[in-house]
Amino acid sequence: MKKYVVNVNGTKYEITLETVEGADVQAPAAQAPAAQQAPVAEAAAPVTAPAGGEQITSPMPGTILDVKVASGTTVKKGDIILVLEAMKMENEIMAPRDGKVTVLTQKGSTVESGTPLYVIE
Repeated sequence: MKKYVVNVNGTKYEITLETVEGADVQAPAAQAPAAQQAPVAEAAAPVTAPAGGEQITSPMPGTILDVKVASGTTVKKGDIILVLEAMKMENEIMAPRDGKVTVLTQKGSTVESGTPLYVIE
């Protein structure tokens, strides 16, 4: 057994290592990773945005945790339309004005910054 002092980011640690002779050393057997197929996601039917209206886009990349309203619902300014998770934070995306909503995304979708989320007419 040999003792060493290791400095990690300015903090000193005392460690003890066991020395072994060449014949006693066995490397762990490498295991081949099991071949797995990625699950195939069913393509959702694309939702077309209505002509006119204000298109609301994602302010940041993230995942849609919840869609609070269905397409065709009339909402008031400040109503929560959906919840977007980004950087472990839940962000409520609200209606900027009164109107009828057409949702362009669904729960569980991954969106990038600028991705259309819904249209309000």
